[in-house]
Amino acid sequence: MRQDQLEGFMSRYGKPILAVIVVALLAFAAWIYWDHRQTKQREERSEAYTQALDSLQTDNLDAAKAKLTPIVAVDASDATATSARLLLAGIALRQDRKADALKLYAQVAGDTKAPQAQRDLALVRQVAADFDAMKPQDVIDRLKALAVPGNPWFGPAGELVGMAYLKQGRNDQAGPLFAAIAKDEGVDDGLRSRARQLAAVLGVDAVDDVVDDKGQPFGKPVVKLVPATPPAQQ
Repeated sequence: MRQDQLEGFMSRYGKPILAVIVVALLAFAAWIYWDHRQTKQREERSEAYTQALDSLQTDNLDAAKAKLTPIVAVDASDATATSARLLLAGIALRQDRKADALKLYAQVAGDTKAPQAQRDLALVRQVAADFDAMKPQDVIDRLKALAVPGNPWFGPAGELVGMAYLKQGRNDQAGPLFAAIAKDEGVDDGLRSRARQLAAVLGVDAVDDVVDDKGQPFGKPVVKLVPATPPAQQ
């Protein structure tokens, strides 16, 4: 009786079940093939990106551009593609193609899928490349959020904001900002040196006092308080 029931079940549902199994196997095989292709493409993009970096080190800009352009065309949201776009923007600037560079920086800065660090980098470089053509207040508005101590881009963003303050004649804002940059050990030494000089010109001390192991500034006398001697008793 059970055998008859099984045969009846298979005669009614056997073909649909077999069709479902075949479709599932085909879908699984297609996914494996797609994943393999994606992995292979990522490896190819990484290899092309590495070759582009090698070309940049030898100052072969055209060869680097030829390697980077296909990476950007494949997937605009890929992390490697975002890095490639930043490099292409830098190449465009070196080749005096400012409009192309600004367009690429704007794409990265406005890409909500890109890492925030790359977006901030693109914004800083975009403003730096177009600084002379921008209104000082526009520079300040775009970079002020980055021009604060503790932000990874405090140094370059702060310098641009400080220069915009100088264009506006707001020396009282520029001086302390340059001094803060000069005192920030996380900022590049060359930038700190420039900021220190600008702060000094603006009358703001940007040099931290050097102290000894007792916390006393070098070059300053240490004043010791000696208890007063009571007058001799008569």
